[in-house]
Amino acid sequence: MPNRFIIADPDRCLGCYTCMAGCALIHKNYGLQPFPRLFVTHTSEGTMPIQCRHCEDAPCAKVCPVKAIEIKDQMVQLNEGLCIGCKMCALACPFGCIEIQGTRAPSVEEVGLVNFHLIPLLAGDIGQKTIAAKCDLCSFTEGGPTCVQVCPTKALKEVKGEEIERLSKLKRGANTKSAVSILRSGR
Repeated sequence: MPNRFIIADPDRCLGCYTCMAGCALIHKNYGLQPFPRLFVTHTSEGTMPIQCRHCEDAPCAKVCPVKAIEIKDQMVQLNEGLCIGCKMCALACPFGCIEIQGTRAPSVEEVGLVNFHLIPLLAGDIGQKTIAAKCDLCSFTEGGPTCVQVCPTKALKEVKGEEIERLSKLKRGANTKSAVSILRSGR
């Protein structure tokens, strides 16, 4: 069965960036990297967010040296705790949907080292850790992808295995405009 993913209707997208803000906020609230996992693009064809397509063959998962990326539950999942920030996944992604983000590591005070001032090497910030960030379909929430929920024009939609197979058959037999009108009607 094909992996699920988010599709965007460029005719409905306003370019308001609400999806990006909602994405970054929900991830921050769950203790994950506070960065959006999708990016609004503006072209002559229209405006719409771009995010991970959750490839069935997932080149990003194939090149990850620590197996931080795997295909599970009909999506390509990234375990931020295992990620070492090597950037191989971002280089392998054919769609440019993986960002490498940096975050300031906690200071010694935040970690709770009481006598940090006695050891000068420990004073100040420890540094920055880079971690891959990609769409995870908000798998940690019950309500599904936040970008879909917060989009004011309903330009985003999550499609799942059965629907993907049905739309693929329609696409082979019909032109793109017919498929888009079917998507909009929800049939």
